[in-house]
Amino acid sequence: MAGIRTLRATYPRPARLLDKPVNLLGRLGDHIVFYCKALAAIPHAAVHNRREIVRLIAEISMGTGTLAMIGGTVAIVGFLTLAAGGLLAIQGYSSLGNIGIEALTALLSAFINVRIVAPVVAGIGLAATFGAGVTAQLGAMRINEEIDALEAMGIRAVEYLVSTRIIAGMISIVPLYSIAVSLSFLASQFTTVVLFGQSAGLYDHYFDAFLNPTDLLWSFLQAVAMAISILLLHTYFGFFAAGGPSGVGVAVGNAVRTSLIVVVSVTLLVSLSIYGANGNFNLSG
Repeated sequence: MAGIRTLRATYPRPARLLDKPVNLLGRLGDHIVFYCKALAAIPHAAVHNRREIVRLIAEISMGTGTLAMIGGTVAIVGFLTLAAGGLLAIQGYSSLGNIGIEALTALLSAFINVRIVAPVVAGIGLAATFGAGVTAQLGAMRINEEIDALEAMGIRAVEYLVSTRIIAGMISIVPLYSIAVSLSFLASQFTTVVLFGQSAGLYDHYFDAFLNPTDLLWSFLQAVAMAISILLLHTYFGFFAAGGPSGVGVAVGNAVRTSLIVVVSVTLLVSLSIYGANGNFNLSG
């Protein structure tokens, strides 16, 4: 150790450059260890913490405090996908109308809503509502030494605080995403048929023709992957928050920024792995 300290004092700039990748690998290892512990504790948490899981499911779906007044994550994600579906119909109808094929607006709803709009918007809404709330909750517990108190009482803090939230998130994401996709479809149909006056039968014909049930299944799996990633990231940043109340704010900001990058990255990777260059799409007539 004395030799290492001497080398660092003699060559400070190379030592600082070497510290960056070492610290990065160290943080990456901390993330992996934490995620493995949280996932491994899921079976035990599902058996012994069922009451806490039910409470968290209600908190995720309808929210607590001020968030409960507007319906929690369900209302936020539903409003975002509703607006995104309507915007897609507006832009699609006007753009396709320029070349005389506005009848294919339903194609955009069945194609883009399922593959891009609904998953990305739902992931962003989940990160901005429940994810940020989880980070703030766990961060406040950390700086108030509540997590240390749980561990001192012999309670597995990772299992009780993290694994239960992952289970609750996985249970809630299926109905939550079902609402999101349904509202995006309804918004596109309402905008095209009611506001722009397209025939309902024409819209339904092209929507049914181009909606692929397999794509819908992949979209649900994509939403589940994003939910797991978001929950793991936000619980990690909250669980290891430090530095008082300002440190909790920093942890929430870091978690939200990271989860937004993960949402887009998961969408990109899923698109490349499932659809590839072909896209599983053919348009002919």
